[in-house]
Amino acid sequence: MALRSDLRVIADNVKAGSRVLDIGCGDGDLMAVLQSEKGVDARGIEIDPESVEHCVSKGLSAIQGDADRDLAEYPDGAFDYAILSQTLQTAERPDLMLDELLRVGRQAFVSFPNFAHWHVRSHLMFKGRMPVTNRLPVTWYETQNIHHLTVADFEVLLSAKGVSIVKSWFFHGDREIGHFAANWRAEYAVYQLSR
Repeated sequence: MALRSDLRVIADNVKAGSRVLDIGCGDGDLMAVLQSEKGVDARGIEIDPESVEHCVSKGLSAIQGDADRDLAEYPDGAFDYAILSQTLQTAERPDLMLDELLRVGRQAFVSFPNFAHWHVRSHLMFKGRMPVTNRLPVTWYETQNIHHLTVADFEVLLSAKGVSIVKSWFFHGDREIGHFAANWRAEYAVYQLSR
C-alpha cells in the first residue's frame, strides 16, 4: 500500500512486533501497513466516526475518541510508540499533547506541516493572505489547524520539555531534503522522540 511520505518514514522506523497507538488514525492506512509489514499490534483513536467505521471494516482496532481528552484513559507506557501524524497543529494544547504521547508511549512519532516554509512566508509577505498549498489544502477559515507551528517552534518546545530527538526527517513534497535550513525549506517534518 502506498503511504504519504511522513507515514512511510514512520512505518519504516517502527520496530517489528511492537505495540503502537495511532492517534488521529484516519482511515487506518498506517495501521494496516504496520500490521502487514511489521506484525505490529496497532490500535487507533480517531475523532471522525466515519473514519473509525472504515478502520473497523478493514479489520483494524480503532475507537472513536478525542485525543485532547481521551489519552488520559490510557495507562503509562502502554505502547512502544505513540504516533501523531499531521494532527499536533489541531490539538487544543500541543504542549500537553506531547506530554501525553510520551506518557502512553515509550517513544513518539510526530509529523506536522511547517508554517515557516518559504512558500507560506512569501505568500504572506507578497499577497498578505494565508496560502492554500498542497500541504495546507484548505482556506484559513475551513482548516482544522489552530496552531501554526514551525520546525524551530517545535524544537524549542522539545527543549523546554526535556524531550530528546531520536531522529528527524524533513520533506519538500514527497522528497526528503535533509536538515540544512529545514525551518524554511521543509513543507513538513517528522520527528521520532523519547524522554
